[in-house]
Amino acid sequence: MKYKSVDPNFFIRNRKKLSAQFADNSLVILFSADEFPRNGDQFFPFRQNSDFFYLTGIDQEDSALLIWVESNGATTNCLLFIKKTDKNQIIWYGKKYSLRQAAEISGINDVFWIDEFDKQLKNLIRKAENVYTWQNEYPKFSTEVSYANLRKSTMLMKDYPEPKYKRLFPLMEKLRMVKSEEELQMIKTAVDITRKAYLRVLDKVKPGMMEYEIEAEITYEFLRHGAAGHAYPPIIAGGENACILHYPDNDKMLKECQLVLMDFGAEYGNYAADCSRTIPVSGKFTPRQKECYEAVLDVFNKAKKLYVPGNTIDNINKQTGEWMQEKMLELGLLSYTDIENHTGENPPYFKYFMHGTSHFLGLDVHDVGTKQTPLEKGMVLTCEPGLYIPEEEIGIRIETDMLVDDNPVDLMADFPVEVDEIEELMTGEYGEDAEHFI
Repeated sequence: MKYKSVDPNFFIRNRKKLSAQFADNSLVILFSADEFPRNGDQFFPFRQNSDFFYLTGIDQEDSALLIWVESNGATTNCLLFIKKTDKNQIIWYGKKYSLRQAAEISGINDVFWIDEFDKQLKNLIRKAENVYTWQNEYPKFSTEVSYANLRKSTMLMKDYPEPKYKRLFPLMEKLRMVKSEEELQMIKTAVDITRKAYLRVLDKVKPGMMEYEIEAEITYEFLRHGAAGHAYPPIIAGGENACILHYPDNDKMLKECQLVLMDFGAEYGNYAADCSRTIPVSGKFTPRQKECYEAVLDVFNKAKKLYVPGNTIDNINKQTGEWMQEKMLELGLLSYTDIENHTGENPPYFKYFMHGTSHFLGLDVHDVGTKQTPLEKGMVLTCEPGLYIPEEEIGIRIETDMLVDDNPVDLMADFPVEVDEIEELMTGEYGEDAEHFI
């Protein structure tokens, strides 16, 4: 793996915290992610199931985990199963974990080859009163593509109908929302790599470049600093493309006097950074672009103060939307008459700011947690107000990653964000060496 090894005590603690939530005589069954076919004889790059990684640290396909808790709630037994490879596979695809390596990474003493899984499962599931299995329960997400945990847990319920089957996802959700020191270090490393990519772009972007050339500059910095790559497909959107919230193409030319909106973040050790910045292609904002940008920036700076214990994403969205609506009045985008006469489910500001301000961040770029979850110290979320004016070909989003605290911490506080900082780095005294920005 490209990232530095994680202390196995992190995974040991995670399993202990999970086991403490179980009913008596319980068995947890969790499988690694599948390798998904791409085309021909090719697979997409493997990405581990986030919960499997959180509990084991094993970053490899064809693996499984069993956690057994006795009736007294005190005795917990963990069994890890990993893929066994032969010499031919090693020649073509390289080595996989040995039993000893898997034990060292995970902190699990009982490690077996995956061939032993069915035998060990039978010994435990017949004693279990409760069996916890995992399915993807993210709100607003559905897929017709089956995956290992769904497919295999469905088979288990058919083959072993006696136990009570319970949902593992809600228990994992509770555990993952507040980040440990190890997790914060991973996120901070992903943020630092993302910063390096942003500074590189400030130095490189110019009229006539293609959007995908900016994506290439970002990818270069990510890979050369040890990131696995992008935490999500990057958005590089010039001019009117910036008004498409999930613009997928990145294939247009950047023109003089345009803004380019960039939404990108590195993934390091399976943890995500999430950043959006909007900069002038020519290196200088036009007066109207500056006026709109500073409106969003003012709301951005106020919104960052909302990430305190007890608040919720719903409250952050509502307050930020109201602030943005005030800015739309100042910018001449809305009138008081528009607001007074407005009807419909969504508030008036949705015409120019139609997405939420925040989501949780961690092992997934849209991490576990709901809009009603009360914030706690140690949670990490995004802060991302925006303004989208298609008729003016202006799309602006400014996004950072916030650590919840009594005094909220902006994890991207050292990213250039003020108009004069951006313009100076693109055209001024720092010239080619943007790394001098502090």
